[in-house]
Formats: sequence, structure tokens, C-alpha cells
Amino acid sequence: MNYIGSKLSLLDFIEKSVDEVTSGDYASVCDLFAGTGAVGKHFKKKGKKIVSNDIQTYSYVLNRHYIGNRKSLEFNGLKQEISDLDKSDNKIVTVCNYLTNIPGEDGFIFTNYCLGGGQGRQYFSDENGKKCDAIRDTIETWYKAGKINKDEYYCLLCSLLESIDKVANTASVYGAFLKSLKKSAQKPLELIPVELILSEHEHLVFNDDANKVASEQYVDVLYLDPPYNQRQYATNYHLLETIAKNDNPEIHGKTGLREYKQQKSLYCSRSQVKKTFSDLIVNAKAKYIFLSYNNEGLLSLENIKEIMSSRGDYGFFTKDYRRFKADAGRDYSADKTVEYLHYIKCA
Repeated sequence: MNYIGSKLSLLDFIEKSVDEVTSGDYASVCDLFAGTGAVGKHFKKKGKKIVSNDIQTYSYVLNRHYIGNRKSLEFNGLKQEISDLDKSDNKIVTVCNYLTNIPGEDGFIFTNYCLGGGQGRQYFSDENGKKCDAIRDTIETWYKAGKINKDEYYCLLCSLLESIDKVANTASVYGAFLKSLKKSAQKPLELIPVELILSEHEHLVFNDDANKVASEQYVDVLYLDPPYNQRQYATNYHLLETIAKNDNPEIHGKTGLREYKQQKSLYCSRSQVKKTFSDLIVNAKAKYIFLSYNNEGLLSLENIKEIMSSRGDYGFFTKDYRRFKADAGRDYSADKTVEYLHYIKCA
């Protein structure tokens, strides 16, 4: 999934930096602003115990599967529903294929976010909007009827979020839709099974305020990747939030935006970010704290050094980083920015 601030291309840089500071002596990692879960997934595969958190529901869904799910999924409750499931060597694939082929329906997404719904919005083709509605309703019905358990529920819902994003008629984020269907948006929605990362550890996944989680969950390594600027994630991914919640909210405006007051991040507020960050660092329970932040963020390098140094020995690593493509032609003209990985060894 294309995602603002994704650290997918920086995972090796982050891991090498963490290993250098900790001498490799750490067993648990908290990914506090998890987003799509790239950092948490990376360290889970390295055998670490993960604590994952994000205030956005769609992010919680992704991480509840990628981080929270750690054992094979059997979907035994669907054997009567899906005739060939019992014979399948890959049950997740079989269930996703079944859902891909169910008839579409005129639900909330089609009515409000497809041209055929009559509201003038074109986030998806009519066919894909209807298919998304049908798949989402089926997953919810199965779960409420006890035909799938919680782990299976989040696996399927995670698959839907990633699959519908691949056929979205946007320029990477959901702040606006394109006037004409782009080529990828014309492809029919196919429910692609997401990766299942097996693990011997139990992992924790939260959908909560970052500062609260940091003050309550002790870990060896606390990794921070907060928003850098005034752009709220809630507005850029509002449609994925609605699909995740399945709550048919009141929406408004040209883009069909849902209410997001409860999910506004203080890290996007120029007047409140310094105090909010300071509170996090002061109260965090960790041996080591790492902060990803670029040189164009709301917090200055001097602010960060001042705040982090209050907890222990401070230092940083840097790496040139290609900016997210949706930024092109907006606030900055440069193709690259400098990514800082600040760290402290907590006293």
C-alpha cells in the first residue's frame, strides 16, 4: 500500500542503526505510530516481540493481522459455506477466492463513493464499489454468526483493505479522487490474501493514544515515527477508515469526508507538538528510544535534541530519502529529504 511516511525502503537502515546502538541486545520492539506496520513486521520476522499501536482503525486492522496473528488460520467454521474448503491446501486463498466471486451489492461505498451512486464521487468503479460492499458485509456477517474467529476476521479484513486500495481511483491518498478512472482502477477487485507471519511470541496490538501506550508498555526498543507536518492521516485515508469500521458514518463535502475530530493528532499541530512529544519522551518506558523524523518537520532538530537528551545519551543517524510521491509539486520542490533517526540510551 502506498502510504505517507512509509519506512519500507528504510528498514535496513533502521535495523542496522538499532543494532549499532543496542549492540543487538534487545528482545522487544514497540512500533508506536505503526501505519501499515512495515517496521513492526520487519522486527517480528527477526524474532522480536512486538507492541504495535496506531490511532487509526484501518491501521489497527492491518497490524492486528500482520503483528497480532501468529498461528495458522483454518477457517473451520466455513466448511459448510465453502464446499471445497476442506480439500484446500491453502485455506486463506480458498476463502479469498470465494469472496472475490460473490455478487456485488448496492451498499454504502457504492452509494457514496462511485459515480453510479449518484453523489458525483468516483473513488472506485461501480463494479468495485459494489464488490467491496458485498465482501465487507459478508466478512461481518460471518464474524457475528461465529463462523470465523477474531484472527480470521482481521486476516480477511486486512486483505480487503489492501486489495481495494490497489484499485482506488486516487493519486495515492484519499484526499481527492480522479475525474476519470485510471487504468489500475478499471481492473476488477480481486481479494488477494495477505501475508501471514508465524511467530512463537504473543504480540500486542493497540488502537489508542500513542503517549498513553508509551507510558504503559515497557519495551527494550521504542520506535517513534509520528506525523512530521500538519497533514492529518485521518483525512488522507478516510475511506479506508470507513471500510474498516463499517459504520456508515455521516459524510460531507466533495470528497465525502467522515468526522475525524477524535483522531486528530497533536503531532500535526505546530502549537502543541513540542509539549506532546516532550510528554511522550519523559513518560516512555523503554531502554532505548528511536525517532524517525525528517529535516522539514514541525519539530526542529534543536527541539528534538533538547527533549530527548533529558532522558539519556543522545545521538542520531541520517540518510537521504526520496519523498512520498503525493508530495511532488506541493510544498517542496526537492525530490529528496534527509531522514534523521534520533536515539537515546535511557538513563
